[in-house]
Amino acid sequence: MSILFTALAGGSLGVACGLIWRQRSIIRELKTARERVVTEEARVFDFLHGLGEALNGTARRADLHELIVRGVLRILGAQSGGLYLVGESGKELHPSFVSRGCPPLVNFPLASAKDLPADLDAMQRHLRLKNVRKGEGVLAEVWESGKAQILCCGDDRLDVARQTASEAGNVAVAPLLYGGRCFGVLIVARADATEQFSSADGQVLSTLAEQSAFTLRSAEVFSEAAEKRRIDHDLQVAYEIQRILLPSKAPKFQGYDLAGINVPARHVSGDYYDFLNVDSDHCGVVIGDVSGKGVPASLIMATCRSVIRSVASGELSPASVLKKVNAMVFPDMKEDMFISMAYVLLHCDDTRVILSRAGHDAPFLYRAGDKSCSRVNPPGMAVGIDGGAVFNRVTNDFALEMSSGDCLILYTDGVTEALDSSGEEFGVENVTRVIVESAPMGADVVVERLTAELKKFVGEAPQHDDITLIVICKK
Repeated sequence: MSILFTALAGGSLGVACGLIWRQRSIIRELKTARERVVTEEARVFDFLHGLGEALNGTARRADLHELIVRGVLRILGAQSGGLYLVGESGKELHPSFVSRGCPPLVNFPLASAKDLPADLDAMQRHLRLKNVRKGEGVLAEVWESGKAQILCCGDDRLDVARQTASEAGNVAVAPLLYGGRCFGVLIVARADATEQFSSADGQVLSTLAEQSAFTLRSAEVFSEAAEKRRIDHDLQVAYEIQRILLPSKAPKFQGYDLAGINVPARHVSGDYYDFLNVDSDHCGVVIGDVSGKGVPASLIMATCRSVIRSVASGELSPASVLKKVNAMVFPDMKEDMFISMAYVLLHCDDTRVILSRAGHDAPFLYRAGDKSCSRVNPPGMAVGIDGGAVFNRVTNDFALEMSSGDCLILYTDGVTEALDSSGEEFGVENVTRVIVESAPMGADVVVERLTAELKKFVGEAPQHDDITLIVICKK
């Protein structure tokens, strides 16, 4: 009986020892798994932290692409990989970063397997230059479908990789998805054929790919914002330079009251106006409007200013000045560009003003005697359209008698064609009304009233065209 009891006791002890050993084994496995999870979490944290640092810093795009690939390889315990991004055309994937040993998953223009490069470095150079079009292999499949794929060691699509001694035991390809769009694909490869990618690995890869896509898109936004800030700064400098080129105020000229203003629709203007010291007795007043807007128009405007200043000194015929300007500017003008201009010559002791018009809007003439306002419309062709055969024939001087209180108003079409929020134009009638109401109070008042009425009329609607206005009143 005691022998049986001893045997039973011994058996129970053995079972207990077995249970204890099993529990310790489970605990060790749990500890190992926990350590693996903690390590993986730390690697993921480091990866995300690195991406954040790259965005906050001044990392180049190429550095960011390498950071993404190497970070994903470290987290998944893979040996090689690559990043392909959709090009600007949206029709191809471009290799942005390909690590050494990355398996070639692209088509090779080779006759047979024996023609494949034996040199791994040669293969890598080829990969870094090879774009992938839609329908070309597994990379294109993942890009077009937006679904990840895992290629195991026996997959036929890894034949080229095996023949080139690439690290392609197992390969996973994940799409870079963000905002409903696929920005590219991410490749990771394990050299050991026995280390297959598990479903958990696939989930981690998809998460990392999604985060990478977000980072890449954010980098693009940051880059675009930085470029916009640079452009805005350059435009602000251009605006300040153009302000220097335009008159800061109208000059004092005997017998006349002068005023002018320029309000660009953008940072810089294609409109031009100037007061020219022709000689001791004459003052030239010029206005111009370059076709188009923005920087190209402003550059033509600056050229026009230089040319007209170089030819106007001592020249008492406005038409001759415009003809010389056309002859100098025409050879360098693009076919779709031209400059409308009007030039007025004032004499300090003469009641006549001489006007020449090169396709510019017809000036308004206010007569103080009967408080009437009409338009002066002598013929003329815009500068830069014709080399001179027609321009010189139609561009002539036109004399106007001006009595005390009369006003001549030069303007660009941004005044008459200003639009309100419903698309209605300010129009000639409104301009005429404001001139008649304000002309008796002088040139400055005409400019102030007309610009104020324009602002009130347009309201919150954006300014579509440059506004330039010059008022010449006879004292």
